[in-house]
Amino acid sequence: MSWNNIIGQKQQIRTLRKALETGRFAHAYLFTGPEGSGKESAAFEIASIFNCRSTNASKNDGACGMCPDCLQIQSFMHPNVEYIFPVESALLDPGDSAKKENKRFTEAKERYDALLEQKKQNPYFSPAMARSMGILTEQIITLQHKASFMPREGSKKIFIISQAERLHLSAANKILKLLEEPPAHVVFILVSSRPEALLPTIRSRCQAIKFSRVTAGELRLWLQEHRPEIIDPELSFIVSFSRGNLRLAWELINSRDSNPSETATILLRNKALDYLRQALTPSRFHEAITACEQNAKNLSRSELTLFLAALLLFFQDVNHRRIKPDFQELNNPDISDAIDRFVKNFPNPDFFQISTITEDAIRSIERNASPLLVMASYTANIRGLLQRV
Repeated sequence: MSWNNIIGQKQQIRTLRKALETGRFAHAYLFTGPEGSGKESAAFEIASIFNCRSTNASKNDGACGMCPDCLQIQSFMHPNVEYIFPVESALLDPGDSAKKENKRFTEAKERYDALLEQKKQNPYFSPAMARSMGILTEQIITLQHKASFMPREGSKKIFIISQAERLHLSAANKILKLLEEPPAHVVFILVSSRPEALLPTIRSRCQAIKFSRVTAGELRLWLQEHRPEIIDPELSFIVSFSRGNLRLAWELINSRDSNPSETATILLRNKALDYLRQALTPSRFHEAITACEQNAKNLSRSELTLFLAALLLFFQDVNHRRIKPDFQELNNPDISDAIDRFVKNFPNPDFFQISTITEDAIRSIERNASPLLVMASYTANIRGLLQRV
């Protein structure tokens, strides 16, 4: 990682660089902004800068990303960097070996490790265990203990608290005490997409840096510079689908990297359009029902989300061309003929309602609803909304 790998956020990076260069880096920061805007990536870059031992590293250019310290930080194993996020209470029981051998602890630890692995693969992913009640008091007590130990000479301990708005009240009060009397060798970086949910006293003791949603142009430029092998139509699809959310963009990049011989994102989009054709052709509706069942069974939740989002982007293109037939800024420029045919065959659909049910289906999948029930309901609803008039 280096500052050059942070997408967008020019002003925010300039502010942080200046604070580092002048030695006026605050003891506590609150990084706010939309989900997937790169807040945590910037926090880990700061952690790397303070602990990188490469002679080529600088506060202006960022950490080297290759030395043992940088690699340890990337693996969440550096002794000077603590990453806190909402976990299950089963992980926080006192160190009783008998308890640690029980099934509850073992299963919770497996879920925790899986989330960390997902974070390693996608730096814009913010992990949280589904059964967690938030960031718990025991986690902050552990943090207090670790804050009492000095780092090696010339470095700092960096405590990154993800989703800080989920601090349990007693945990928030304990972190407040740390912020009121901060150890000189510790930097706190609280990260939140909902800073208004934090205690006002915590917000007042942190220097706020507000991150903005990455623009389509910034993401496209970064991909062209750092991933030149991704070209249109896939490039446009990734930019359009993510809508400024870098977590979603990274998931698409990871999915294509796992299928280097083919563009997995475009294949999944084409599968979604085939399903739509089946659903809207009376003689093929039974095929759509079969496809619905197969997709619910065989696609992962992230793939189903992409599947539905591909339809959402297609409907956006159709609506644009319906309003302005020569509209050129399509999400799917490679299938403009199919878009125009759809406009001709379905001239007056309710695009507001179509978008609503598609986004509702995406949210349901993300919230662990039954994929089969979601897709079956969506299939019936989309057919009713797109009948020819």
